[in-house]
Amino acid sequence: MLNQVVLVGRLANDPELKMTPSGVSVCTFRIAVDRQFKNAQNERETDFFTVVAWRATAEFIANYVHKGYLVGLTGRIQARSWEDQSGNRRSTVEVVCDNLQLLSRPREPGDGDHGYSQNAPPPPARGAASAEAPAYDDPFEDQ
Repeated sequence: MLNQVVLVGRLANDPELKMTPSGVSVCTFRIAVDRQFKNAQNERETDFFTVVAWRATAEFIANYVHKGYLVGLTGRIQARSWEDQSGNRRSTVEVVCDNLQLLSRPREPGDGDHGYSQNAPPPPARGAASAEAPAYDDPFEDQ
């Protein structure tokens, strides 16, 4: 059996971090993923998925990811059900995130398609040294 999902999209809301009664971190957010095709009005439609992350992944997301950030994530689809306070049976389907990668910051008016904030410096040129990372020799730089 296989249950694996890979999504690339933008956060539709800021992540919400909570703790379970036993002290385990859990983070929830929604991700907006554009469809690859256009509808009859020549517009792309967007799907919104609820995502849940646990423990260290949850804490990373809550601390470093915000609404509008472009992310790539892998995980699995999970269906669960419960009884609400009124006694009604409720159910949901969500993505349980195993791994998340930041792909860019949110778009701002005037940005191109690169997705970086106007207030943030552009990414360093290929092979350029960065203040955050030491310089290194890239064996593929000339290719």
